[in-house]
Amino acid sequence: MASSADVCVLLPAFNESATIADVITSYQAAGFTDILVIDGGSTDGTRELAREAGATVITQTGSGKGQAVREAVRKIDAPYVLMADADMTYRADDAEAMLEPLLAGEADHVIGDRFADMKSGAMTTFNKVGNRIFNRFFSLVYRENYGDILSGYRAFTTDSFERLTLSADGFGIETEMAVQCAKHNIETTVVPITYQPRPDGSATNLHPIKDGSIIFMELYRNAKTSNPLFYFGSVGLLSTMVGGGLLGFVIYRWLWAGVNHELLAVGGVASVLLGVQLLIFGFLADMIQSLHREQRERIDRLETELERKAEEVATESERSTLQADAEAGEPAEGDVPSETPAEQPATADSDR
Repeated sequence: MASSADVCVLLPAFNESATIADVITSYQAAGFTDILVIDGGSTDGTRELAREAGATVITQTGSGKGQAVREAVRKIDAPYVLMADADMTYRADDAEAMLEPLLAGEADHVIGDRFADMKSGAMTTFNKVGNRIFNRFFSLVYRENYGDILSGYRAFTTDSFERLTLSADGFGIETEMAVQCAKHNIETTVVPITYQPRPDGSATNLHPIKDGSIIFMELYRNAKTSNPLFYFGSVGLLSTMVGGGLLGFVIYRWLWAGVNHELLAVGGVASVLLGVQLLIFGFLADMIQSLHREQRERIDRLETELERKAEEVATESERSTLQADAEAGEPAEGDVPSETPAEQPATADSDR
């Protein structure tokens, strides 16, 4: 387990007076002393209760969980961050397992998998189905299987967090972090955790339909640069299918009823042409991205090789310098050089 100076426990909170004190004391009991609560403007006394429990409390300048996380991490000096919700759904007992891959140097970002041990009542059936769909969609588009991309239990190094390009303000922050980890090849691992139901009297801030729509748009928007074939190809395929359906209807009506639908025919042709162009563009963008990725990997390998050779040259130069000094037989520090013959007569004359 890392010392308290190495790990900061980050707890974004908004109207969590029913649970915030218990969450803080549970992490203190687990050995953590650096606990930061960033409050989103609670009106139920959450900030006061957090201070009384011994946590450092700041009030975010913006709104939304995503903005709170970005603002809080900028204020953290510790090299490791353990982020959890302030609603007692995550256990402090899982903190050690979450931090172990970071401390061992095996990963830079750790996601807690809630589905590994989800207690009864912790998540509604509707939310479970939605989570499964989002995870499958993420695996398909981003070619990574993180198990539970919407989990709020995260552990990461502050250095890796600075490499992420984050802009989501609300509950889309977890999705965006997963997308950015996949995009920037940040070493990410998944750890099984226990997910508990909220205690009585604690109300959720999550709105399934609204926040689910935001999460889906976050996944789709980021696909533009991560998987352009899917991004443009999906729209192109849909446009082609709609155009094909319109043209099929026009042909059917013309053959069997003798009715002309010129406008529908024009619309169908335009829709097919647009769809085909988007599909072609998607293939071209995917090829360009693949070439860019290969070039980036080559550049990274070249930089690594150059750094290794520079270290070898520096080591060899230092070894040669030491060897030259040894062969020159330079006097050791503290030795007094003997007087030269020219100096001795001068000393004798001065005595006379």
